[in-house]
Amino acid sequence: MIYGRIPGIDKDVSRLIQGTVMISTRDLDGSFRLLDAVYELGCNTFDTAHAYGKGDSERTLGKWVSERRIREQVIIITKGAHPAGHNRVTPVDIASDLSESLERLNTDYVDLYLLHRDDPSVPVGPIVETLNEHRSAGRVHAFGGSNWTHGRIAEANDYARTHGLLPFAASSPNFSLAEQVNPPWDGCITISGQDGEAARKYYAEEGMPLLAWSSLAGGFFSVRFRRDNLDTFQDGLDKLCVTSYCTEENFRRLDRARVLAERKDLSIAQIALAWFFSQPMNVFALTGCRRGEEFTQNVAALTTTLTEKEAAWLDLKAEAP
Repeated sequence: MIYGRIPGIDKDVSRLIQGTVMISTRDLDGSFRLLDAVYELGCNTFDTAHAYGKGDSERTLGKWVSERRIREQVIIITKGAHPAGHNRVTPVDIASDLSESLERLNTDYVDLYLLHRDDPSVPVGPIVETLNEHRSAGRVHAFGGSNWTHGRIAEANDYARTHGLLPFAASSPNFSLAEQVNPPWDGCITISGQDGEAARKYYAEEGMPLLAWSSLAGGFFSVRFRRDNLDTFQDGLDKLCVTSYCTEENFRRLDRARVLAERKDLSIAQIALAWFFSQPMNVFALTGCRRGEEFTQNVAALTTTLTEKEAAWLDLKAEAP
């Protein structure tokens, strides 16, 4: 495992972060086996949210951490203020969601608290002040935004610096080799593709930790999705992958990843993840592994080095290396 740092967190943070959408109190044994497996592989950072499973993901993660007695060894990331038919990026909703998350997680603090969505109609000042109050009270050690534009994050951090407050420590947009052409859910922000160039430049210059969700494009690089079978995926996350990523341009990226994978004796997903970690930003990958074996493959991708020409070729920006 390779680790990085996030301002405000006094522990090393694994570059691979395990998501928790798939864990549940309805299958504690299976959920604990998965969490045990990724933890044994060096992953000490877990991403959850107030909205996942109507709180059940947080309860399951909290129960595992408590039973294993490893609270001080792991980093818990949770998210709040997700819309519920209306925008909820308000001091009251943030406080309510955070309080419920702490109870479900059975902990006194969250290492990193992210606002799950933004409401651009709300001035950044009260948001920054509210998050600083929770940090001062010890309920969070660091905070940031999930699906916030880089412009809004820059605005929030300018406000923090001007008023002697702590800024956002991290950002969590979508980013992967495959360009997200349609958002899978309302309010999603991606920095992939040509339209994300300004955001990527900002994050590269700032060095801000970038916790990218769907870093493997929602399963697109699993090779289950082909040009000739897309109409067979009609439900759930598979359907979202089709509508979000299954374009001809992305299939060309997949074709090139397959060539490089064969050349390097790796899987296509490993090549896509190696491309992700080759980018000139302070990146951490949020992944949704459902088996320890999948996480093992992702760990191997961390040590795979791509040349600049290989990375550019994968992204359709250069001739074959």
